[in-house]
Amino acid sequence: MAVVIPHSVLAAGWIPFVVIIVLAFLFSWFYIRYYQSRHDSEVSSTLTAIAALAITLLTSALVPVDIFLVSYMKTSDGHFKPWAADNQTRQSIEDAVLYSYYALYCAVMAFAFLLIPFMYFFYEEKDEDSSCRSRCCAALKFTVAFIIVAAILLLIGALAPLSAPPAKNSTDWERLHFLFNELGSNHGEDAISFAISSLTLLGMLALITYTAYGMTALPFTWIKGVRAAKRERLEVCEDREELEERRNRIHVKYQDGRRMTSRDRREMDDLDEKLHLLRRRERHLLSAERSWLNKCFIVCRPFQMVFGIVFILLALIIFVSLLLSCIDRILHGLGYKMGYALPKPQLPNPVDIVMVNTQKVFPLDYILISAIIMYWVFCSMAGIKQMGIWFFWIRMYKIRVQRTRPQALLFMCMILMLIVLTNNIMLYTLSPQYVTFGSQHYWHNETNHATNETFRTLVPCNLNATQGECTMTRMSTLTTRFFYKVWFFGACYYWGTWGFLVIFVLGFIVSVVKGRRSAIEDEVESDDSDESDEELLRA
Repeated sequence: MAVVIPHSVLAAGWIPFVVIIVLAFLFSWFYIRYYQSRHDSEVSSTLTAIAALAITLLTSALVPVDIFLVSYMKTSDGHFKPWAADNQTRQSIEDAVLYSYYALYCAVMAFAFLLIPFMYFFYEEKDEDSSCRSRCCAALKFTVAFIIVAAILLLIGALAPLSAPPAKNSTDWERLHFLFNELGSNHGEDAISFAISSLTLLGMLALITYTAYGMTALPFTWIKGVRAAKRERLEVCEDREELEERRNRIHVKYQDGRRMTSRDRREMDDLDEKLHLLRRRERHLLSAERSWLNKCFIVCRPFQMVFGIVFILLALIIFVSLLLSCIDRILHGLGYKMGYALPKPQLPNPVDIVMVNTQKVFPLDYILISAIIMYWVFCSMAGIKQMGIWFFWIRMYKIRVQRTRPQALLFMCMILMLIVLTNNIMLYTLSPQYVTFGSQHYWHNETNHATNETFRTLVPCNLNATQGECTMTRMSTLTTRFFYKVWFFGACYYWGTWGFLVIFVLGFIVSVVKGRRSAIEDEVESDDSDESDEELLRA
């Protein structure tokens, strides 16, 4: 029997998601093009970066759609709507959302293990004498290592069953039959879950490094603003004049034709480099001072400060909620062998309380959860931009407006993908009640022991609800099924959250102490080529 889903459900849930898909690709195109180098780029790397960033945004955007769909199945009085009364209809909607998650997670794996590494090495092989075929062969040779890692992770997840194995005295055939049954019973879900969970461990490191710092760096950057271009230009002029005077003093010493000492020669070379950099900064500051865009920013400065204050308050609320959740899990959780799972929260959670209470004003709760998710993503972007891309203590790439190399853009998209995978776990930790059941309610039977009377109370859905009364979001199901299936991953996520909180505090202190940014932040660096100033020189 075919299941007919009302058009109102499709319009309310999936049509906005289609709009989000279009917006995600448009934003990704603008963002990548905004940071892409004007002198060092390639179409294949650019398209890959745009697609990777769009997939990242869509993976985040699916969570509010998931929460909305399960909430839309019920009315405010706790009863299923007529079209959702049939369990088969609800299951069809849940399966559609579940397959969307699977598709996006598989796309993330494809980009992480195949497309991004291939395009990275394809660009690295770029040379005047190299052909497209030779570049493809060389890139594929390096990409095979990533494919092997992915295959190993999938095999470990598939061949390491979590169910009780056969008895020790069983035959080899029985053991092999058991493995195939395990793999077939979950349709390879264990293999995918292990690979995704392994990626989320890397994502947790990126979340601790970039997102935790970005959550304070972005708001304080907006609150403090940038330095006035005119005042900064005058300071640069003074520094330039001082260096020119020092250079002239050294030059006067050798007007009689004497040979310059090696010490003075090194000092002259150093002064020439500094003067060259200061002159470039002066040109850029003069251009910024005359720019109409800079004048628009001055007009919008009050709004920027307001948004900065709102964002830092949101960051502090998220910090307090995560802190209370971590304390609650270590005090009342099931221990490290169960991934510190918390059956029933005991301590208040500010974000969860706000989300549950805003359900009364439609669609305020969906706007808030969407804002929190996108805030995390944009803070991650801000953290990567301000810190750059590091490998341990080695700074590999900088993210700069119209000066970012293709390799850096690919790395950035890879890091954002890993962070988004981990964001779903952090969201479940941040607001477990709302993320699991949305705005659903059900009628709970309670007994008054004094009068021995039974009465019904309308309460928000929770894990104690009778089966069939409430529908869990697919994201919460995947979180427990994917990321907490092995206790090791759950324990790592828990202690990783503590690391996130510690870095947040350190980032908060650094952001408070740090001075205002330059009006030409990241526009002028000592290692830039003169090509970056071509437009200014022509002007």
